[in-house]
Amino acid sequence: MSTTKHLIAPSVLAADFARLYEEVHMVNNSEADWFHIDIMDGLFVPNISFGFPVMQAIAKHATKPLDVHLMIVDPDRYLKACKEAGAAVITVHYEACTHLHRTLAGIRELGCKAGVALNPHTPVSLLKDVIRDIDLVCLMSVNPGFGGQKFIEQTYSKIKELRALAAAVNDALLIEIDGGVGRNNAAQLLEAGADVLVAGSSVFGAANPTLAVQELKHISTGNKSV
Repeated sequence: MSTTKHLIAPSVLAADFARLYEEVHMVNNSEADWFHIDIMDGLFVPNISFGFPVMQAIAKHATKPLDVHLMIVDPDRYLKACKEAGAAVITVHYEACTHLHRTLAGIRELGCKAGVALNPHTPVSLLKDVIRDIDLVCLMSVNPGFGGQKFIEQTYSKIKELRALAAAVNDALLIEIDGGVGRNNAAQLLEAGADVLVAGSSVFGAANPTLAVQELKHISTGNKSV
């Protein structure tokens, strides 16, 4: 039996959209835990990805939960539509939410896990007053908007700081890392306290994506396999 505890969430943004059906089934048949879905509006980030119709198409064939990352302005307008399109986890950006506590409550009322994403320059200390109300924090380890970027090394210390902030207040908090994640840094991220690894190019760009997921799922940290 596997002793792995961390979750792997392949980022569909890095998939081949011309073969999306096959890519979804690859994730279904792999050891991945979630589908990571990035929705971008071209305003909050300088890129436009796909919207709810494509997300619904993914959800129709996915056998694993959809972890939806809203990189959009005024995300409150779309929370219900996001849930109806198949989201199990809805993550909004701290930088995009004027009334974050209310937004988190709205996500939970829909029956979804509530996540908050932080851009690389945003300190984790800003979550102190809402840390009890968050199910997941997504630390951006690249500047959001495009896949294939170089990992920002400061992420390791942010993971440790966030884990300390949540200690004894929200021990069930999931820390997710998004951007530049691969075999070269997965072990160090997990050792720092990460729980969920979002992997885009390192999975969908691999010669054998299923094997790439397996290797991330069973990565060795320090002196033991997690």
